[in-house]
Formats: sequence, structure tokens, C-alpha cells
Amino acid sequence: RADPAAASRATATAMDFLADGLTVGGVHLSPRVLMAIVVIVLSLIVSVASKPTGNAMKVAELKAARALVLKLLQERACHPVLVRLAWHDAGTYDAAVQSWPECGGANGSIRFSRELSHGANAGLAKAVEFLRPIKEAFKTLSWADLLQLASATAIEDAGGPRIPMRYGRVDVKAEDECPAEGNLPAANGPFPDGAPNAQTHLRNVFFRMGLSNLDICALSGAHTLGRAFQDRSGTVPEPSGHQGTRHTGADAVPDSAGTAARKFMPGGRSWTPKWLVVDNSDFKGGVG
Repeated sequence: RADPAAASRATATAMDFLADGLTVGGVHLSPRVLMAIVVIVLSLIVSVASKPTGNAMKVAELKAARALVLKLLQERACHPVLVRLAWHDAGTYDAAVQSWPECGGANGSIRFSRELSHGANAGLAKAVEFLRPIKEAFKTLSWADLLQLASATAIEDAGGPRIPMRYGRVDVKAEDECPAEGNLPAANGPFPDGAPNAQTHLRNVFFRMGLSNLDICALSGAHTLGRAFQDRSGTVPEPSGHQGTRHTGADAVPDSAGTAARKFMPGGRSWTPKWLVVDNSDFKGGVG
């Protein structure tokens, strides 16, 4: 507990000290000079004490980046493609490989044209460009972190849960660090791993990442978001930018707002009627 009397005596001593001045090495410092020195020192102390720490600055940067992602989502309704982009960056992971970046995973490699040219990544180049202005605004934020931040934000904004996130991912530096093609699930056979059927192929891909049958089932629910396109996966006849189905045409209402408030590119075929909403409808069958 502070002693008021002692504090008062210390203050009085300091005032006497300033009033008398100080002689240092034969040079007398007047009270005015001493006061100026005190003010400068106190200003430096306050400046250092009030400067945000590294962690505080990082948190502020992430929050600001998230705000820009939310703005992007409102302008473009690009939730599905941001989730797909983050998944395809992370989905190259191989749990059996101990060295980085050879193990693949969420390391920002998908920003390079070499990886974007992989067949499974058709249509993702524009998603990288959607995020590029945000990356340029936050130079110290890694691409790897930004991709996962954008995906988690898109899921939450579409009605899904807030996903607990940890940040600090490191980017690969060059295209020659990109993973080889064939690490992601293929839409159609023949499958790159030689699997005889789709279920075996899916298990080969997800088990390589250290995931289970239960994980495969849960992650497949992400198809509540988005659409398939003829010019991307090739699994449906409807291409991007065209009328699509009654759920994906320009006059469709794919979100939960009840109005066509969001601007989106028409075309393709969705797994669910409200393909800008995160729910369990993909587990309940087709769109009807």
C-alpha cells in the first residue's frame, strides 16, 4: 500500500531539486533546462509504454483484414469460392511427410500460377485476385493466414459457426515449392491414385491428411455452399456466367435474406437451394 506521506516528501524533494538546478562536470543546468529534460524523458517513457506490442498489432491487423473480407462478401457474394480456395491450399497436406514445405498444407502456395493451373483448381484464380487488394493492404499478413481467415469469415457470414482460429502460418516463397498435381480429390475417374472407385479415392486422399471416415462425412457437408460448373469440375452441364438452374439463375435467391440482395455470378448447378447458407441441407438430399 502506498504511503501518502512518503509520496509527498518525494515530490517536495523533486521540486527542490528542480528549483536549485544541477551542476554536472562543472556545467550548471538551470531549472528550465532540467524541466525540459524531464519532459523529454517522460515523453519517451509514455511513448514506449503506449506502443502496441507485436501480438496486439497482429490482432489489430487480423481484425482489419477480416472487416475488408466482410465488405468483399457483401459486394460479391463470393463465400463459396473463398472456402474452396482455402480448402485447396490446405488440402495438399501429407501427414507422413515431416519436412516443410514438402508436406504441403496451408502455406499460401495456391497463389502461384503453377498450382492454380492444376485441374482441380479451375476457377480459383479469380478468388486469389479478390483477396489480393487485402493482402497488399496488410503486407505482414501471410497469404496462408489470409486464405484461412477469408474462409472462416465466409462460413460465419453465411450463417455457419464462428471457427476458432490460430494464426502464424508461413508462406512458401516461390513456385518451385508448390505441391505436385494430384493431391486433391478428383471429381471423376480415372483417379490419379489409381483407385478403382470414388469412395476408395476419397479415403486415400483424406487418410493421407490424417483424417477419418467421420471427417470425410463432415467435410462433405461444405457442399451446402456453392455450385458445380461445367467449365470447372465438368460434373454438370451448366457453365459459369449463364442462366444455370432455377436455383442458380440471375433471378434466384440463394441466401436467407428472402430477396435477391446479394450480387452473384449466375450459372452452374448447386447442391442446395440456398447455396449461400451454411446448414445441414446437403445431407438431406438433392435440391429438388
